[in-house]
Amino acid sequence: MAINPPVDATQTEAWAKLQRHYDDMQTEGVDLKKWFAEDENRVDALSFDAGTLHFDLSKNLIKPETLKLFAELADEVKLAERTEQMYTGVHINNTEDRAVLHTALRRPAEDEGKYVVDGQDTVKDVRETLDRMYAFADKVRSGEWKGVTGKEIDTVVNIGIGGSDLGPVMAYEALKPFADAGIKARYVSNIDPNDIAEKTRDLDPETTLFVVVSKTFGTLETLTNAREARAWLLEELQASGAIDGTGEQKAEAVEKHFVAVSTNLERVKEFGIDPKNAFGFWDWVGGRYSVDSAVGLTLAIVFGPARFEEFLNGFHQIDEYFKNTPFEKNVVVLMGMLNVWYRNFYKVASHAVLPYDQYLHRFPAYLQQLTMESNGKSVRWDGTPVTTETGEIFWGEPGTNGQHAFFQLIHQGTQLIPADFIAFANTPNPLKDGDQDMHELLLGNYFAQTKALAFGKTADEVRAEGTPEDIVPARVFTGNRPTTSIMGVRLDPFALGELIALYEHITFVEGTVWGLDSYDQWGVELGKQLAKEITPAISQNDEALAAQDASTRSLINFYRKVREF
Repeated sequence: MAINPPVDATQTEAWAKLQRHYDDMQTEGVDLKKWFAEDENRVDALSFDAGTLHFDLSKNLIKPETLKLFAELADEVKLAERTEQMYTGVHINNTEDRAVLHTALRRPAEDEGKYVVDGQDTVKDVRETLDRMYAFADKVRSGEWKGVTGKEIDTVVNIGIGGSDLGPVMAYEALKPFADAGIKARYVSNIDPNDIAEKTRDLDPETTLFVVVSKTFGTLETLTNAREARAWLLEELQASGAIDGTGEQKAEAVEKHFVAVSTNLERVKEFGIDPKNAFGFWDWVGGRYSVDSAVGLTLAIVFGPARFEEFLNGFHQIDEYFKNTPFEKNVVVLMGMLNVWYRNFYKVASHAVLPYDQYLHRFPAYLQQLTMESNGKSVRWDGTPVTTETGEIFWGEPGTNGQHAFFQLIHQGTQLIPADFIAFANTPNPLKDGDQDMHELLLGNYFAQTKALAFGKTADEVRAEGTPEDIVPARVFTGNRPTTSIMGVRLDPFALGELIALYEHITFVEGTVWGLDSYDQWGVELGKQLAKEITPAISQNDEALAAQDASTRSLINFYRKVREF
C-alpha cells in the first residue's frame, strides 16, 4: 500500500487557529494563577485517566478550549488514518519499507489470525516466541538450567546496545522489587573495555548466563563485548579447574552459559551458541520499541513469565486507549500535541522528565533514545524538508535529586522547560523517619514543585517575609512554568508497560504532525561508517592517518604520543 505524502501541518486551518489562539494568549498575558482563579472547573476539564494512570494537564500553558484545537489539528494531519496504518501493518517506515508493529508484541493470544501482515500471522509468531522465552525462563528460574559445572544460574548478563540495552536495563531497575527467583541482572553495552571489565569483575563464571542481543548478530559493540565475555568465561573456568581447556569442554561451557536474541542463526551457531537457544524478533520491531519482545528475555528470567505478561498487558491497555479514545479526550494525543505546542509555538527545544521514584532512575535515558532517535529529523517521510521545528531534547533525573541539581534553571532561568512529573501513590518500601512517612516526604516535594513552577512567588510576597529590598529580585519566582503531573497507583509491571506505551504513542503523534518517519534512524549511520575508516589510522596505518582532516590527525597524533601499552 502506497503511503500518501504527509500533510503540511503548518498549512492547515487548525494550525492557523492555534497560531491565533497563541497570539491572543500572549496579548492577554499568560497567567496560570489568574486562569485557576477564574475557572473553578479548570482542573476537572484538564484531568484524565488512562488505565491505572491519572493525568493533570491543568498547570500547562493552555486553556480548556485549546484541547479542541489540538483535536482539530490531529484530524487535519490524518492521525487516525496513520494510526490505523501502523496498527494493521502498512509499511509506514517507508525509508526501510517496513511495517511498524510493536503493538503486535503485546496483543493477546485471541488476536491470532487477525493481524496477518506480508503473509505472516504476527500475533501467532509473537506468542510462539513468548512461549519459548517463558519455557526457557522457567528452566533458569527453577534451577533446571545449569552451568557447565552443574551449578544454578544466579546472574544473567545482557550484552546489547541502544534499544537492546536501554529498555531492558531501565525495566530491570524499575521492577527490582519483583525479582523473586534470587537472580540478578547486569547490562553491558559500551564498547569501552571498562564496561565489560567492571560488569564481570566480581562474577562467578559457574553461575553466570550471558544473553547476547543483536538482531543480525553483527553489531560491532555487542559482538566485541560478547567475544570478550566468552574469553573471560573460558579463562576463568580454566583457571579454577572447572574445565580442562579441551575444545569439547570449551564448547560445552559456551553452550551452557550463552544464549542469543537474534534471527541470524548461522552466526549464532558460529559463535558457539546452540540455535535452539536463540530467540528472534522481526524487522517490524524497531530497536527502541523492542523491550517487550525477546529483547526483554532477561526480564522474563528475573521477574518470571507471569510478571512479563502483566508488563505486556500494560502496554496493550494504552495501545487500545490511544486507538479508541476521541482525540479531545485522549490524553496520549493531547500530550503529543502539547509537545508540538511548546516546540513550534513557544519555540521550546528542551523537555524534562522527572520521575519521583528512584526505581525509574533510568527512565529519562530510555526516553532519550525513544524520542530523539525517532523525531530528531529534518526530512519528512516523502523526502521533502520539514516545515517547522522538530524533535525535543529529552532529559531528566529522579526527584528529589534533580531539585538539588538543575531545578534552579527550570524555576528561574531564561529558558522555558516543560516538564513531566511522574509519581506513584504506593511504595514497596514504606519506611518512616520517626513518625514521618518517607514516601509522603517525597510526594510533598512532588506536589510542591509543580505548584511552585506554576504559581511562583511575587516580589510583594517576598517582601512580606522580611527580605531585604536588594535581595528581593533574586527571590522572585515568575511562575507560569508548565508541567504535566502523572500519578499511578504503584510502579508494577503493568504500570511500567503503560508508561512506556504512553511515550511511544506520544512520539508517534508528534512525528505524524511533523510528517516524519519516526521509525528509521539514518542519522546514526555516518559516524559508524567513519569509525570503521578511522580506526586503522589510530595506531596501525599512517596512510589512513594522512587521509584524515587536520583536526582528526592532530587528535590521533596526541593519542599516539601519550598512549601507554
